[in-house]
Amino acid sequence: MKLGDWTFRAFHDGRFKLDGGAMFGVVPKVMWEKHHPADEHNRIDLDLRCLLVENGERRMLVDTGMGDRWDEKKRGLFAIERRPNQLVAELAEAGITRESITDVILTHLHFDHAGGALREGDDGLEPVFPGARYWVQKRHWDWAGHPSERDRASFRREDFLPLVEAGLLELVEGAQEIMPGVKVTPVSGHTPGQQVVEFHTPEGTVAFVADLIPFLSQLHVPWIMGFDLNPLLTVTEKKQFLTRAAEEGIILVFEHDPAHEAATVKFDSGRFVPDRIFTLAAGNRNGGS
Repeated sequence: MKLGDWTFRAFHDGRFKLDGGAMFGVVPKVMWEKHHPADEHNRIDLDLRCLLVENGERRMLVDTGMGDRWDEKKRGLFAIERRPNQLVAELAEAGITRESITDVILTHLHFDHAGGALREGDDGLEPVFPGARYWVQKRHWDWAGHPSERDRASFRREDFLPLVEAGLLELVEGAQEIMPGVKVTPVSGHTPGQQVVEFHTPEGTVAFVADLIPFLSQLHVPWIMGFDLNPLLTVTEKKQFLTRAAEEGIILVFEHDPAHEAATVKFDSGRFVPDRIFTLAAGNRNGGS
């Protein structure tokens, strides 16, 4: 998708599964399973969609998927479906080298968003995108280093701590324009300091909404995750953001929806619903060998 001089493409690090009840909190299964059929273990499919944005000399990647560093036990637990090195392979198939990425904007540091930031090298862990600056909210960085017992399992310190030693980390404090036309805004209901990433072009705005709105089905404000640390804050943040998105015609990119990549929204009959659905030119969204 092109908006003026900006190009937006979706690439994928495969798919995995999580418990459907955990993804929808107090929403009854009879409601959410119409949109997200569950397997025999009550798990539903999640895409690992990353967004590549190009504008002039900058080649920016939002989130990095799960990466390769998973043992067989965890692969089975999360039903991970991805070929080795999938995100980098998809980029390479599109003629994009990992060395050419100038910026990696991490919405937050949960393993399914930051797991692909580092890889095993000859001398230990090394950045997958060695020429990039890695952008994270400072509040979230601090939290990820000392998470609560409730969300400790969502973080793997080896996914992000080596970025400091590599000298590639950029910590952001609050809502900022980190590059011309690129704004990050913290939303903290899911985890302290998660950031929504907005790209403001002359022809409109694209927002990568991460775990504020993982699926198109979760445009409905009360449909939020059981993983959220502060669910009432999520409801408030989500309603405020969707109100602005509907007014301004912002294109939302969904990180985890297996069927829907992006959409604009409108307010109709007392709730937010899709207005226009968009497909972003991409690599294959499925995993596999």
